Amino acid sequence: MSDITKQSLSELVKNIKDKKLSSEEVTKAFINRSEKSKELNAYITEDYSSALEKAKKFDQKPNLQLKLPGIPMAVKDLFCTDSIRTTAGSKILNNFVPTYESTVTQNIWNEGAILLGKLNCDEFAMGSSNETSFFGNVQNPIDKNLVPGGSSGGSASAVAGQLTPITIGTDTGGSIRQPASFTGTVGLKPTYGSCSRYGIVAFASSLDQAGPMAQNVKDCALLQEVISTYDPKDSTSIDFKRNEYSKELSKNIKGKKIGIPKEYRVDGMPKEIEELWQKGIQYAKDCGAEILDISLPHTSYALPTYYIVAPAEASSNLARYDGVKYGFRAKGGENLTEMYEKTRSEGFGAEVQRRIMIGTYVLSSGYYDAYYLKAQKVRKLIKNDFDEAYKKVDAILTPSTPSSAFKIGEKKDDPVSMYLNDIFTVPVNLAGLPGISIPAGHDAKGYPLGLQIIGKAFDEQNILNIAYAMEEKINFKNKITDWWIK
Repeated sequence: MSDITKQSLSELVKNIKDKKLSSEEVTKAFINRSEKSKELNAYITEDYSSALEKAKKFDQKPNLQLKLPGIPMAVKDLFCTDSIRTTAGSKILNNFVPTYESTVTQNIWNEGAILLGKLNCDEFAMGSSNETSFFGNVQNPIDKNLVPGGSSGGSASAVAGQLTPITIGTDTGGSIRQPASFTGTVGLKPTYGSCSRYGIVAFASSLDQAGPMAQNVKDCALLQEVISTYDPKDSTSIDFKRNEYSKELSKNIKGKKIGIPKEYRVDGMPKEIEELWQKGIQYAKDCGAEILDISLPHTSYALPTYYIVAPAEASSNLARYDGVKYGFRAKGGENLTEMYEKTRSEGFGAEVQRRIMIGTYVLSSGYYDAYYLKAQKVRKLIKNDFDEAYKKVDAILTPSTPSSAFKIGEKKDDPVSMYLNDIFTVPVNLAGLPGISIPAGHDAKGYPLGLQIIGKAFDEQNILNIAYAMEEKINFKNKITDWWIK
């Protein structure tokens, strides 16, 4: 049996079902590797002893009909987990232990998976590098000096570093796809309303969506099958007929029309990204797809629109953290107002404070019409661009990010440069569409680069199939040397 932690999710499921491996063996292997990988700082909260107990219990009475039978996995620390600390990477929730379970994680446990622990992320998912976390930055398994991307940086690092066979992240403006691209892994942002938001710590309610992160497309499809369900507890959850994504996976994409938007060729884009894109176009053609040039004319407005809508919703969602009912409360303060002020200024990090201030400003009297209302109108135009494009094409192919992973600290003091990282991912969230990032090559330094496939609403099966076909042609191999294991 090859090294357990090197096996894909699909291989592990098969080996447990064929009784070649026990859940206890698999769980021990991932715990041992995670314990040797502290330097990556991927975990915020570990739950190893409980995971081992659950694995032993599973082996005593194995239910091999489940989709994730006895599979151990860690999840982003934005999903509420019953009786296990959930911090959202923030000091203000440092001591918060939920008494309920998020729907997405409950779906996962219902299919037999076992929680290893909670993974590091940018504070309240606000960031593109995992440097805003109260618990410190995560390191990229590719190179200790690189960020893993954000906000799901701990999730991406844990999958790439094989500390967990699979994981879930959340994507508000690219927080699954950008870290997947930076770490040479696969990340799917599903259609808005496909996965329940119940029990996920909210950032921007009209944009947030949970999704799978994995080593390959097949594993991603299997986890999407598990987490995508209709949920009456979430008013934005949509009741539609979901595919059996992993069973319906096909490499036959002959005749599929794939659009190439001219607006994604941005000024100053590195030559390597353009070359990667051209290679991607060729891979798609080799798979039998037809390539068409398309236009998404309002693309250049996506980033400014996002950075009005998202902070506005964050300002509203984060108003609940005031030190009264739960979470951190600052000491001192003569009265209630002072207690609020001290709690919020000490409890929130600089980036979260910045976004709350921007959001409060654009929602304030006299500015609401000029900023927030206008942004919502532009958002509609961006969605209309995609609707028009999908009259001609079945999917759209773009780079995932404008560069490979950057160095830790490189963009920390330049928020605008950091925000530009989301330039290719943000339009998808504004339009509520599904998008998947697959690793497609390396830059001159050997760092991974990703390609993004964007689909029509609820057409996850189609983009998974295109990604699956292209993945085989690309045959990407991650260059990870386990430098952090002493």
